[in-house]
Amino acid sequence: MFLLFLMSIIIFIITCVVMMLATFLSKKTIIDREKSSPFECGFDPMNYSRLPFSLRFFLIAIIFLIFDVEIALILPMIMIIKSSNIFNWTITSLFFIFILLIGLYHEWNQGALEWNN
Repeated sequence: MFLLFLMSIIIFIITCVVMMLATFLSKKTIIDREKSSPFECGFDPMNYSRLPFSLRFFLIAIIFLIFDVEIALILPMIMIIKSSNIFNWTITSLFFIFILLIGLYHEWNQGALEWNN
């Protein structure tokens, strides 16, 4: 028991030392304006490169991720159809798909799926 405790403390100390070394070694000491600016073939940039991207694109990406995760939740339902009660499986599947369709209808009504505006 004592050996396990001692090994845990040693591992914790080694981890802390490695994290501190990584923190100190990764610091930039010289901040140069030319090195921190975007490189465009040796010329000064025409415009500011840190412009925010389209919020519309971000919303479409989030909706895609949500529906992608929901499809990943639907796929195992196909695998358990043989080992479950068919009535309960049908009710659960239809309820889940109904919630998905309500969400899709809401997004469509709000205009989040229209790219042009």
